[in-house]
Amino acid sequence: MTKTILTIDDSPSVLQMVSHTLSSAGYRVIEACDGSDGYSKAVANRVDAVVTDLNMPGMNGLEFIRKYRASPKSAGVPIVFLTTETDDALKREAREAGATGWISKPFRPEQLLAVVKKVAGA
Repeated sequence: MTKTILTIDDSPSVLQMVSHTLSSAGYRVIEACDGSDGYSKAVANRVDAVVTDLNMPGMNGLEFIRKYRASPKSAGVPIVFLTTETDDALKREAREAGATGWISKPFRPEQLLAVVKKVAGA
């Protein structure tokens, strides 16, 4: 069965690059342009993992995680941050909110695929 990955980023070019990387590897990708859009799509669809940006207008990545983790739909769904932020305190806050992993931008496609494969499976 094909795994479904929800990817959330306010940058159209990053969203396109993440989607292309994942879909080329055989994943089904659902795109969202910010945390609010991501939350709506996360609870409306069965997803196997979420890859989200941190800094977005409206609902940021941390707010998305907190809201999504309050939903029963998030049970067992790994969430990976894909962000330019590298602050250790922010990483700790993300883990406490329910993030599973962290990838720094710019990312290498093989790095993204390795992390998604690890958290969501092939």
